[in-house]
Amino acid sequence: MAYLSMGEAHRRINDYLNRFCDAVSNQDGDLLKRLLSLSSNNPSILSLADALNVFQDANRLIKQNDNYAQFGEILVHLFRAFQSFRVGSFVDSYQAFEKAANAFIQEFRNWDTAWALQALYVMVYEIRVLAERADKELATNGKSPEKLKGAGSFLMKVFGVLAGKGPKRVGALYVTCQLFKVYFKLGTVHLCRSVIRSIETARIFDFEEFPTRDKVTYMYYTGRLEVFNENFPAADDKLSYALKHCNPRKEANIRMILKYLIPVKLSIGIIPTDWLLQKYNLVEYSNVVQALRRGDLRLLRHALQEHEDRFLRSGVYLVLEKLELQVYQRLLKKIYIIQKQKDPSKAHQLKLEVIVKALKWLEMDIDVDEVECIMAILIYKSLVKGYFAHKSKVVVLSKQDPFPKLNGKPVNS
Repeated sequence: MAYLSMGEAHRRINDYLNRFCDAVSNQDGDLLKRLLSLSSNNPSILSLADALNVFQDANRLIKQNDNYAQFGEILVHLFRAFQSFRVGSFVDSYQAFEKAANAFIQEFRNWDTAWALQALYVMVYEIRVLAERADKELATNGKSPEKLKGAGSFLMKVFGVLAGKGPKRVGALYVTCQLFKVYFKLGTVHLCRSVIRSIETARIFDFEEFPTRDKVTYMYYTGRLEVFNENFPAADDKLSYALKHCNPRKEANIRMILKYLIPVKLSIGIIPTDWLLQKYNLVEYSNVVQALRRGDLRLLRHALQEHEDRFLRSGVYLVLEKLELQVYQRLLKKIYIIQKQKDPSKAHQLKLEVIVKALKWLEMDIDVDEVECIMAILIYKSLVKGYFAHKSKVVVLSKQDPFPKLNGKPVNS
């Protein structure tokens, strides 16, 4: 930090205080949100923090001026948050910022219109980001990370403020999305349910009136929840909505959506193109897709093993593991096609020993009894139409459509 005189520090602080009061009196939401944005390393905020660390009596300036004093509860704690952030003390910064945010909420309640909604969004965002940084600091110092949990409680309070009637309610979805990020980070996704119920069942909310950005984020997170619940048709609807309405220039966001949408599509029998996987750098799915196309169980298991950590972190490992049944179906179909070329009259009779040989060629050590069990499951799951002749160890396929397509329905249905 370059040398800063006391006079220059005093000027910077007064300038900020004047701009803050002007923003409120003129209902200038754009200016106000810039004055609150901390974690983006806003140069003007950082220069103010430097001034506050030089001029230690800013609280007196606030109290002595009636214009400033009416927002004293916000400004005093906000200044402390800026100072602490500047020196890298994120726990102190979070605690001070939360107090400023609580005071801001009290003012926001009294404003009749939604002019300060963008500023509120900044407060909500900063609370979450500062809480994450504070928890990292606490964990580094061997203390229990607890600030993100506290941020979740604060965001629920904000949601309550926005959930009533009037123009402010359009902000409820933004806060909901920030809550989702907190709950997913903490591993407490079950807490999302009550907020989802409020959004999807309350008459005061018309989903289409919310900003597109917030609707996309909401559908992304609720789609992920449906993946965890293995409700694939609902997951497909929500994630497809998010993909369709996502800004095409936001390739990182599209990739995040596809990371969950692709396993969902695979589970209902829809295979993505290689071009899509390459364009959005989702090559971890390449061998999974190839395994489905070829009916190659070995390749599928190799792909799951190779990217196990990534799939587990995403929560899609179990979804992909269940693709084994589809792979078996594709393998059987290939055997059927080969037999049909050799002897069309016996193509619909698949001997178990032939299937065992095909699996051994793929280096899969599975005996006749295991194959018999797999065939029974495939027939039960409607992936294969036919019946099993136990004595002769033969699967007798239906002569009409022996390998039904999923047509967008999950295997378990």
